[in-house]
Amino acid sequence: MKKVAIVGCGGSGKSYLARELGEILDAPVTHLDAAFYDDEWNELPMEKFAEVQRELVAQPKWVIDGNYNSTVQIRLEACDTVVLMDVSTLAALYGVFSRQIRHGAGHKGNGVHNRIHWGVIKYVATYRRKMRPRVMAKIEQFAAGHADVVLLTGRRQTRRWLQKVAAEQH
Repeated sequence: MKKVAIVGCGGSGKSYLARELGEILDAPVTHLDAAFYDDEWNELPMEKFAEVQRELVAQPKWVIDGNYNSTVQIRLEACDTVVLMDVSTLAALYGVFSRQIRHGAGHKGNGVHNRIHWGVIKYVATYRRKMRPRVMAKIEQFAAGHADVVLLTGRRQTRRWLQKVAAEQH
């Protein structure tokens, strides 16, 4: 496991998993929100964002977390492992709101990018019904033939999986 793409709903624990996995694998971690947004929440032009990702996945080791369905193909084609954080809607909403309470709003430099507004809440609330099938189809299309696919359905399962990966690395 050297090139890991982590996808899933906002609030599902992608950034936490990326930080922990990067440490276990001794791999650089990229949180795509940090690459896509500047400090004033301005978005990187999509063609530049895609180029940034192509440069990242050309490296020998990496852990990248983030959805960005329009560019997920870049990561899925290059990864050896894809992790789908497949938590319930309630767990994801809890994650979004508890992160806001713990960290406050703004960019925190550790993958935490908090900005709760109606669009974020709606996205999280409808993710399993609207976005998850699209993500699953892209995983099947672009990663299933060459990458291990890991589905993690909750925080406890995520912690157990990280322990297993750590044990395998030592």
